[in-house]
Amino acid sequence: MAENTFQRKAVYFLIFAGVITILVLLLPAVQDIFESYLLAQFGLSIGPEGKLISADGSTPGMMSQTTFDLAINLFHIIKIVLWMALVIAVVRFVGLLIFATAMRKSGPTEIASLLRTVLSMILYIVAFFIIFQSQYPTVQLAPLFTGSTIVGIVVGLALQDTLGNLFAGIALQADQPFQVGDVINISNRGTGVVESVSWRGVKIRTFQSKLLIISNAVLGRETIEVAPQTNLNARIVYFNSVYIYSPTRTAQLVREAIRNVENVSNKVRPIVRIRNLGDSGIEWEVKYWIEKYEKYNDTDALIRQRIWYVFKRENIEFAFPTRTIHVEPKPETLSDDEIINVATEHLANVAVFAPLSEEEIDRLARASVKRIFAPGEAIVRRGQEGRSMFVVIRGNVKVQIPENNIQKVINRLTVNDFFGEMGLLTGEPRTATVVAEDEVDVLEIRKSAIKPIFESNPELMSAVYEIIEERKLLLKTEDEVKGTDDKDRKAGVLGSIRRFFGI
Repeated sequence: MAENTFQRKAVYFLIFAGVITILVLLLPAVQDIFESYLLAQFGLSIGPEGKLISADGSTPGMMSQTTFDLAINLFHIIKIVLWMALVIAVVRFVGLLIFATAMRKSGPTEIASLLRTVLSMILYIVAFFIIFQSQYPTVQLAPLFTGSTIVGIVVGLALQDTLGNLFAGIALQADQPFQVGDVINISNRGTGVVESVSWRGVKIRTFQSKLLIISNAVLGRETIEVAPQTNLNARIVYFNSVYIYSPTRTAQLVREAIRNVENVSNKVRPIVRIRNLGDSGIEWEVKYWIEKYEKYNDTDALIRQRIWYVFKRENIEFAFPTRTIHVEPKPETLSDDEIINVATEHLANVAVFAPLSEEEIDRLARASVKRIFAPGEAIVRRGQEGRSMFVVIRGNVKVQIPENNIQKVINRLTVNDFFGEMGLLTGEPRTATVVAEDEVDVLEIRKSAIKPIFESNPELMSAVYEIIEERKLLLKTEDEVKGTDDKDRKAGVLGSIRRFFGI
């Protein structure tokens, strides 16, 4: 079909060129005859210098001179037109012949058409200058163009975008990044199939069947992703599955399901691989090679469909976002009254506070502070200043004193036991170190809490004294105990308590 078209154009060219050639050859003879006729009509002749003169040798009239010059110029214009028509015909035929032969093996490209147009325009301009100069040798075209610089600047500015598109199109097509039929993606503009490339711009048919026209100047500044129609272009489709199914079997089933999908190339084996181990399941990707990239949307959809059906047949489930929520039980918190009641209950079971009334114990409980200590943490240390005592309400503690460079445990205390009363009542430094054996809760009773009780209940001092004496017996040697009279020792301790509390 293409060969028949070329032959038909060749015949048309030969006929047209032959007719133009005959006219060009006959035109000088016709011009001579016409000039002779005009000279005879007006009684004129051509002088030695080529000027018109009358039969009597005088200067011819204005009318005769103008008519003869118009006739001669008409023939010059006809010659220019005929020669340009012949040049255009020759250039177009030679261009058709050369580019059709050169591009026959590489297939149709846009650069052939664009380059042929540019070269043709250059040849036309050169030919016009030569032909015009041959007919009007006395007319200088260079001064004409030199004198029109301002006009040239105005025209250049007016054609700035057009010339920019032209040269950008030449540069773009010289590199040949894409051809008609390729799928291209232009950032922030669109994706589609290239329909045509011209000196002005590119026409792209989008997948919504809309026509996107982008000028070459703009296209030269964009990032273009090209999927050539002569290549096997790869596509990736994502899916997921739950963790309980074998990844090996899942990959095999999906690969077999998509191998025979329409438009999937059988030249390259599809790849099914794990993309990520997600929160809800295994995340997969299918990489396949497509024959006609402009149909990738339909092919992607068909592959997803095949995956759904193979999952349905094999009872494989797709993963979807799931969350396992563990509701942590809120710890029971006691109200202020309940906390005071618990403290009151513990203080009522402490022997040293047995002489107190319920009102006094309640007052003491409200003034006490709950403390918590970690296992192995020292609650009080030997030698530190003491101004409070402690009641154990949870856990166990051990009482230690140094002996032969080691800490000797002299007592162990548990719930409702107390310690630190010597520092609270007398202000003396701590005589022992008390360490928590496990996590321990204690009630701390400070000097400010117990002073009002001592003032209203002096009998409590004697009861506390007895407890103090029992504790001191554990911390003193036998000689130290025998060396002090009981009455003197009791009077001394009670005096220390009264002085410390200001009673």
